[in-house]
Amino acid sequence: MTITQQLITLIRNKAVSDGDLQRAAFFTLDAIANTLAGRNSEPGKKLLTWAASQGCDAGRKALVAGSLTHILETDDLHRASVTHPGCVVVPAVLALAERESSNGREILLAVLQGFEAMCRIGMAVGPAHYRIWHNTATCGPFGSAMAAACLLKLSDERAMYALGNAGTQSSGFWEFLETGAMSKHLHAGRAAEAGIVAADLALLDFTGPPQVLEGDKGFFKATCEDAMPELVTAEPNLPWQLSNTSIKPWPCCRHTHPAIDAALELHGLLQGKEVETVHIDTYQAAMDVCDRPQPDSEYAAKFSLYHCVAAALDAGEVVFDSFSETSRSRLKSLRERITAVVANDYDSNYPVTWGSAVTVVTCCGERFSAQRQGAKGDPELALSDDEMIGKAKMLLAHAGLNNETAQQIINAVLGLPKTNASPAVVKQVIAYLR
Repeated sequence: MTITQQLITLIRNKAVSDGDLQRAAFFTLDAIANTLAGRNSEPGKKLLTWAASQGCDAGRKALVAGSLTHILETDDLHRASVTHPGCVVVPAVLALAERESSNGREILLAVLQGFEAMCRIGMAVGPAHYRIWHNTATCGPFGSAMAAACLLKLSDERAMYALGNAGTQSSGFWEFLETGAMSKHLHAGRAAEAGIVAADLALLDFTGPPQVLEGDKGFFKATCEDAMPELVTAEPNLPWQLSNTSIKPWPCCRHTHPAIDAALELHGLLQGKEVETVHIDTYQAAMDVCDRPQPDSEYAAKFSLYHCVAAALDAGEVVFDSFSETSRSRLKSLRERITAVVANDYDSNYPVTWGSAVTVVTCCGERFSAQRQGAKGDPELALSDDEMIGKAKMLLAHAGLNNETAQQIINAVLGLPKTNASPAVVKQVIAYLR
């Protein structure tokens, strides 16, 4: 069996509990709230303007919704694969479920299976891949294809075709960071669309390469200097990878979150004392993506360790407004007093744990330090159900929805695991995305 065939067998043989489905419902809620909030952004408005002039097939819907979900940098993150599975898998599932009149349990099973495929392949690409390739974009098509294969009830052979043809569409580079271009949002959208197109074609026996992962001209050989193919199917009896996925409490790059978490602790200790210097210890990937001492745009600020830590130290919170032009200007002086370096204590543990330390020296010579081996929202420090609902309400308010509508969305999505969650409920959920 090829690695793709082994992965399909592994996923389809995993036991699914009611608790797994309920957890999947919370992650689906998080993605939907991000989708709706993403509409209230400059890139989101451009995407919606474009979409209004296009067709409305399932693939195109997934492209737009996936792109919207990834805009605000508040979507989920799977550490070991360094992927954002929710912004790829959930839009693909909902777009296809609307067409296929799927019920709630079918939707959530597809979400679980899509997360599993995307994250397992992401864990195998190796660290070198991430330096140029955006894992969410390259591994995402496998996730959306696996989820679509579930909803379409493809045979194992046709599912293999779907993953093969999804994988050959993998792409997405980090070059957008150099200018703050909007391309990153398309990474999620195209990954969501690719899986639907591949699965629809597989239903017609449109063949895909069985060895798309390990072949001599396949995904690993083409894009991964240090791939670890054995990780795709390692430890098949682990809990679903969705349960190992982190939820973001702050609207910025996840690489900044351990340092934010530490800085928020220090804000309380400083009690308004004037800061002389700030030092951040972190891991190499965080520096590769977020070494931006003076960001010149809202989006760049979300990828700036310096700005995120400055905002946390200054205000004791990191919210959407923390990245505005006014905030960037106000925090410029504090950012200039911040240094950041790679520290082996954190670099050697990445990506198993994403850690950072922040040390502040005040103008009167006092020294305060806080360390994190992870960040709030990680599986070990998971948000409670109430905190997940609170985050969804915050995003839905940002989308401009009133409390009553927000609560209707929350109730509908969290009701999906029920056996009587009919296509009518699904259509109600999807209707909010229009």
